[in-house]
Formats: sequence, structure tokens, C-alpha cells
Amino acid sequence: MQQYLYLIPALPLFGFLVLSMAGKHLSRNLIAGIGAGSICASALIALILSAGFLQSPPESGAYTQILWHWFLTDHLSADISLRVDALSLVFICIITFIGALIHIYSAEFMRHDRDYARFFASMNLFVCAMLTLVMADNLVLMYLGWEGVGLCSYLLIGFWYETPGNYRAANKAFVITRIGDTAMIIGLFLLFKELGTLYIPDILTKATEHFNSGSSTITLIALLLLSGGIGKSAQLPLQTWLPDAMAGPSPVSALIHAATMVTAGVYLVARMHTLFELSPTAMHITAVIGAVTLFIAGCSAMVQTDIKRILAYSTISQIGYMFLALGVGAWSAAIFHFFTHAFFKALLFLAAGAVIEILHHEHDIFKMGGLRKKMPVIYYTFTIGAAALAALPLITAGFFSKDQILWYAWSAEGGHPLLWAIGLAGAFITALYSTRLILVVFFGEMKTTPGHLPGAAMTVPLVILAFFSIAAGWIEWPHNLLHVSIFSEHVAHALPATTLKAGLPPEIVFQLIAVGVSLFGIYSGYVLYYGESPLLMRWKQSQGLMDVRNFLFKGWKFDQLYDTLLVKPFLFITGINKADVSDKVYTAIADINLHLNKLFSVSQNGSLRWYVTGVLVGILFIITLQLLL
Repeated sequence: MQQYLYLIPALPLFGFLVLSMAGKHLSRNLIAGIGAGSICASALIALILSAGFLQSPPESGAYTQILWHWFLTDHLSADISLRVDALSLVFICIITFIGALIHIYSAEFMRHDRDYARFFASMNLFVCAMLTLVMADNLVLMYLGWEGVGLCSYLLIGFWYETPGNYRAANKAFVITRIGDTAMIIGLFLLFKELGTLYIPDILTKATEHFNSGSSTITLIALLLLSGGIGKSAQLPLQTWLPDAMAGPSPVSALIHAATMVTAGVYLVARMHTLFELSPTAMHITAVIGAVTLFIAGCSAMVQTDIKRILAYSTISQIGYMFLALGVGAWSAAIFHFFTHAFFKALLFLAAGAVIEILHHEHDIFKMGGLRKKMPVIYYTFTIGAAALAALPLITAGFFSKDQILWYAWSAEGGHPLLWAIGLAGAFITALYSTRLILVVFFGEMKTTPGHLPGAAMTVPLVILAFFSIAAGWIEWPHNLLHVSIFSEHVAHALPATTLKAGLPPEIVFQLIAVGVSLFGIYSGYVLYYGESPLLMRWKQSQGLMDVRNFLFKGWKFDQLYDTLLVKPFLFITGINKADVSDKVYTAIADINLHLNKLFSVSQNGSLRWYVTGVLVGILFIITLQLLL
């Protein structure tokens, strides 16, 4: 199968090329067949590749394939070459499998959109770019996929560009992520300057020999790479673009949050783990950023009213858990949470999209309600997704992965009780707003009359994702019950094990605490939002709590803060500088041309005598010049 590696990203690329060039001339059934079929074929190849990898892992620990030499200079070379190890294989399977389900769902969801072909072409390119990112064996090719993901997010967030808010959201996402991308490319320059290569295996080998642990250079490189990951994964302080990215169609949101874009930062940090391990400062900053982000995003999700924005803030929070795990050195735990999160977050977005579609494009959860009996399949699958998000104990996949991160936040060598406490608080908040979401949307009085129910193309992917939202957690047994893990056993080939402190309380105690906190969060959500709760009524009537709610509702007012500190000063400075010397030079050139135009236009007065005279004068002038010379 190694020789067929190229087909995994090539098939989505082929789908993009066909649909972008000939999509207008194809039927909708053929468009959906090409768009979804290319991703399904990639997923099938990825699953066969995974089976072979698990049965007989390659001696080198990775499959490799060099397609062609990209460019070669005196000091820098880069190939279009692929490398698949245990880490990238996890991402490939998630990208293709969940991407295929989202494409199948989209075939019905986007059926009546006028730009059906453009949608599938952009989605195929999105998957291709993400696959290129995770399969690249050098950072130059990875950066190509990195920027391709950014481009596709821009195209899809602003897909319905006729609405001003949509293209503004696309611009916002594109500009903010460019901040992190700029830092990342500077980090790549420094890395090449120090090591003389951008091939990932060479970097991971040479880094420990070249850099001293904790040196300023390796810390700077790690922080620049971390900045790139923060931008793509919407972590503090570059998290403000993701809630607005909900302007795109629901399948786009599912793809961004579950299988592409926001997980790119997690992959980057995990892939370059050797560099981060050489910088304790960078590791600590990564953990702190993850912990703070998961808390502030969870608080904002708790008070949102738009169903998709609730899930968007939830994604920021869950990616924060992954960054927390990466920062304390719990590499496998971070990737395991990425694995389980992909299933239940794709499920939640697709189910939310179905609800929005059935309720005539209504997004406000408080205008929904009473949908439990009207749409049972969506209700049960959405509930399973929300339960996994809330980490319902011993049942859902989210419990197993989040529990690991909480344990390592305390016990790992880079862990700290404060990090654990923040993660635990985030678990309570997540359980609370997950319960709120289910109760408000599916219980109580019906406020909007549903339309037609979705067909099999939309409901079957929901059922499959619901199954994996439960079953995916069991590939990693609860670590306090049996320390045998199919997942960690293979990912350990690509990522180091976590070092634990000695002399801590048994893991079972911390697991019981996490279980209790999640159950208490679910109970709190039930008390607050089931029926006419007196506590909820007091919440609505208290001015102080309403002020806090409005503050959290606006995302802790980070947009207003950046507008005050960065945007307005920049506009003020550019306003002062709009007539500088350079501008005056260009203005003078333009003025001269305008005056010359007016001068020469006098000769164009429509008089034949004037034209003949001008011709004669010109002839005489030319003859005179020849005689003189």
C-alpha cells in the first residue's frame, strides 16, 4: 500500500479540479458523486493503510513516498514527498472518514444551493490541503498545506458572500490567522538557519544535538511555531475569528471544527514535540494558554443563544484541553482527545444544521423547543453528541479522553494543581451548557413549527457519528483500570510517553472527582433550564448577573479590546500619514499626466483643417531634423 500513499490527497484534488472546471456543466447528482465519492475513496484507502500499519508496522516506523523533486538550491531542497507514521495516520483517518460523512450529508443539505459545484469543489480542496499538511515529510510542503487550509476556510466561511456579515467573517478569519502564519514562517526561517534542513525527521534527530535545553534560540523557535498553532486552532489571544466563522454552511462548520483547520495547530505542536521538549518555557506557556482558553471559551458558550456559536465556543474550549495536554507533555492524551472530539463535534454540528434547516433557518435556541418527538433521530443523536461533550462517565468517548487530560494536568512532569483545577472547572461548565443545549432545544414548549424532516443522506451520517461518539473511547481503556491501550501503543512510536511524578494519590480518586464534577454540571444544567426554574428566573432578573452574562456573551469583549488597542490606533496613524512624501510623488505624477492630457486634447477639436495642418507641421519638422542631422 505504500506506493498508493499519493492517492489519499490526490483523489480530493482530482475532485476539486473536475468540479471547478466543469462543474457548471454537470448534473447535481454527478457533482455530489464526484465530490463525496473522491473523499470516500480516500477514506477507504486510508482505512486499508491503517489496517496494514497496525498488523505489521514498518521497520522505520513510517511509510514514505517521494513523488518528485520540488526545488533544489545551494542550501535548501524540498520534495513533494509524503510520510505517514502513527501520528499522521490518526489524522488521515479522521480527516478522510469524517470528511466523507460530511460530504455525504452535504449532498442533501446543499441540494438546492445555486453554487452546488463551487461548494463541493471548495470542500474537496479543503480536505486535500489538510491531508497535504499532515502527510508532508518537510515543513515547506506542510506550510503549503497550512496556507491551503487557510485559503479554503476563507472560501467556505464566506461561501454565501451576498450577505455582508458573511464575507466580513471570512476576512476576519483570514486576517487573524495570518498573524500566526507570519510568526510560523519566521520560526521556519530560524529553524533552517540553525539546522540547515526543513525535513521533519532530520529536524527531530538534529535538534537534541544542536540545541541546549532551555536555550533562548530553541525557546524563540518553539514560541513562533506555537503562535502559528494558536492562530489556526483559535486559542488565546487569536480566538476571536472562530465564533464568527459560523457564517458558513453547517457542513463547513463541521469540517473546520472536527477534521481540518482548528486541529492543524494541535498537529503542528505534536509533530514538533522534540523542539518543545527542549524548551520548558514554551511547554509551560502552551499549557497555560490551553487552560485559560478552555475556561474563557467555556464561559462564553454557557450564555450564547445561537446554536452554532455555542458549539463554536465549545470547540475553542476543547482544543484548549488538547493544548493543555500538549503543554504538560501528555502527547498521546492530546491526540486521543482530538480523536474522540472529532466524532462528537462533527455529530453536533451536523445535527445542529439539520435542526436549523428543519426550523426554516432559525439559529436562536430559545426560539426552538419541544422538538424531541418531532425529530427523534436528530434528538437521540444530538443527545449522544452532547453527552460525549459533557464527558458522561463510562458511556461516552469524551469521558475517556478528557479524564486522561485532567489526570495528566495534575500528575505529568509539567503538570500543576492549578492547571488541573482550571481543567476541572472547564469540565463542569461544559457539562452545564451541554445540558442546557439539549433541554432548551428539544424539551419544553415548541416555539417554531418544523418543516420537512431530512432524508437518509443526512440522518445516516448522524447515526454513524453517534455510534463512534460512544465506541471510540473504548480503544483506550480507562487507565486506572487496565494500563493497556491500542491507541497509545501505536501513537507512542511517534510521540514520547508522559513522565509522571511519584507519590501522588491513586488515579481512581481523581477519576471519581472528574466523574462527580461532570455529573454535578449536568445536574446544575437540569435545575437551571428544565421548566420554569426559580433560579433561572432570578438569573434573568438580577442586573449584576445580566451584566456578567452580556460580558461573557460578547466573548469577554476581546473584539472590542483589539478594536481599541490595535484597529483604531492603526486607522488614526494611517489617517495622519495618508498624505506623506511618497503619496505626494505619486500624486504629482498623476497631476502631470492630467495636465498633459488636457494640453494634447486641444488638438482634438474635430476640425479637418486643423488635422491637416498638424500633419504638415509634423512632416516639415521631421524633414528639418533629417537635414540638420
